[in-house]
Amino acid sequence: MDFLTGIATAHIGQDNKDVSKKINIEQGRTFAGFGFSIALSNLRKRLLGGEQVQLKAVGFSPFPTLGPQVVTVTISHGGVQRMRMGGRSPKGDQFIIHPEIPFIAKFFVDVPDTKIWLTNPAPAGFLRWEGPIVLPTDPIVRVDLLSGEKSGPAEAAGS
Repeated sequence: MDFLTGIATAHIGQDNKDVSKKINIEQGRTFAGFGFSIALSNLRKRLLGGEQVQLKAVGFSPFPTLGPQVVTVTISHGGVQRMRMGGRSPKGDQFIIHPEIPFIAKFFVDVPDTKIWLTNPAPAGFLRWEGPIVLPTDPIVRVDLLSGEKSGPAEAAGS
């Protein structure tokens, strides 16, 4: 996503096709990909206090036509969790990015939540991201801060 020009681009692997389109974005309130980690760092205190925050996300959808779309997302704190990665079990705050899909569109496409973990305790640093890479029908991919041994699912952290 080029936020200066408003052009969103993605490579659709299953079709071996590049998709690009100019979309209307709201500067400072529209994010894509890793940009959400930066936004979460700034919203962390509000989210940890139980507030839910709405922002805009750029995503790609096969419905109604293959291309980028801007959708409202609701972001909330999902709790403190530990996850296995790189031979360690770091603790992190889970944040859930839930797309607000129009009712009628829900009959045609299922858009999973994206989850991001930031280090706990603060200061906030990237720990993990889970979600589909481009299309909502893509497999859920996990990106960890620490590489190496097989990573494991996040689990509630004991007190």
